[in-house]
Amino acid sequence: MGPSIVIVDDHPAIVDGVRSWCARADPEIRVLASGPRVEVALDEPEAEAVVFDLQLAPGAPAFGDLTRLVDAGRRVVVYSQHADSDTALRCLELGAATYLTKAEGPEHLIPALYAVVEDRPYTPPVLGGAMAADRRPGRPVLSEREREVLLAWFESDSKQLVAERFHLSVKTVDTYIGRVRIKYADAGRPATTKAALVARALQDGLIDLAGL
Repeated sequence: MGPSIVIVDDHPAIVDGVRSWCARADPEIRVLASGPRVEVALDEPEAEAVVFDLQLAPGAPAFGDLTRLVDAGRRVVVYSQHADSDTALRCLELGAATYLTKAEGPEHLIPALYAVVEDRPYTPPVLGGAMAADRRPGRPVLSEREREVLLAWFESDSKQLVAERFHLSVKTVDTYIGRVRIKYADAGRPATTKAALVARALQDGLIDLAGL
């Protein structure tokens, strides 16, 4: 049985389309609920991911609702009409698992959902372009070991595999990754999720898109 999700979107055609794509996916992705308000996701704690429309009402993007979902421990796939780099990077900084534009469609949304429920990074084209073009200052200095552990974690399915590779405990791996997060936060570029750390590594030249 495939993963389960909730869709937060105020456009019925978009909701119906995502439902249809999920039903045709293999394995099927189960849609537990859908609706135009963020509460529909907060009321479904068993959902493994949330497809979240960033523009739920006229005006500014719903960054506050995104923060509510992230703070509640939800894996959020932002699925938005906004294609600008600043919006995409802001969502990653707030803790979204990944960011897709609605123009990128099922060929990216479905793989993204499979990836995020397994805590794997997924970088669709628009987000990849935003990461590669980001030249904001504030790059922290990582130790060689911090860099090695971080890159190994990107390449692995679990921290346990990283620990085995370097003959470390999982707790020590957590410590190294925690130090990296602190350094980025201190530099004003927080990275609270694995996807956000991947974004930072891309921005800072630690890895490239081909390496992913």
